Amino acid sequence: MAGKKLSAKLQDWIKARQRHRLSHTHVQMARELGMNPRKLGKLDNHDQEPWKAPLPKFIERLYFRNFDREGPEITTSIEERAAEQHAKKAARKEAKRTL
Repeated sequence: MAGKKLSAKLQDWIKARQRHRLSHTHVQMARELGMNPRKLGKLDNHDQEPWKAPLPKFIERLYFRNFDREGPEITTSIEERAAEQHAKKAARKEAKRTL
């Protein structure tokens, strides 16, 4: 996506991935669970709450409880997903223009 800006929603997920040291799989699981990237700091364990699980383990546990599987079947990064959406949009625009 060189030269193309990502939407604000996707930028929030990228910031959350960097801030909380999440993998692409954990970000995808959190998105499928409907989590808010701005609120992940409240769920993250800051080593002051010994009863809290680390954020990646917490996301994995919720995902397993809701979907009965360990993780998503196909993992794509946010950048790849944005590139796919941009390509689809360009294809639709081109198809509409040729009609």
